[in-house]
Amino acid sequence: MELFSHEYYMNEALKQAKMAFEEGEIPVGAVIVSKNKIIARGYNQTEKLQDVTAHAEMIAITSAANYLGAKYLPECKLYVTLEPCPMCAGALFWSQIGEIYYGASDPKRGFHQCNASMLHPKTKVFSGILEKEAQILVTDFFKKLRD
Repeated sequence: MELFSHEYYMNEALKQAKMAFEEGEIPVGAVIVSKNKIIARGYNQTEKLQDVTAHAEMIAITSAANYLGAKYLPECKLYVTLEPCPMCAGALFWSQIGEIYYGASDPKRGFHQCNASMLHPKTKVFSGILEKEAQILVTDFFKKLRD
């Protein structure tokens, strides 16, 4: 796998999602990249932190802003394993993130279900990167929960 490729960064996000899975959290992981360097990582921690806002994207946005010492992230790229929810899309709007790459779509809770234009007008969105791997993690998680 080529270094600095979309697949490379999405694999890093998948590693975060696997950490969430192992901790009994919905397996979503995210990384934020600036100038080909991962500057922030996050995974869902809503159970661990007892915080409904502790989504992978929210944790990564806060971490990236702290790293850069800036609240806006126009030069950054977010790689997240699952389509962001409306709350995360709102935060991504306010952060003015430059690009979003997500793996699997979320037909129940993804931001496209509410309003596809929830993001900043300059933000570019790409989907389907390592979609199958991301989808399998989520499917396995909920299957395990039911068993």
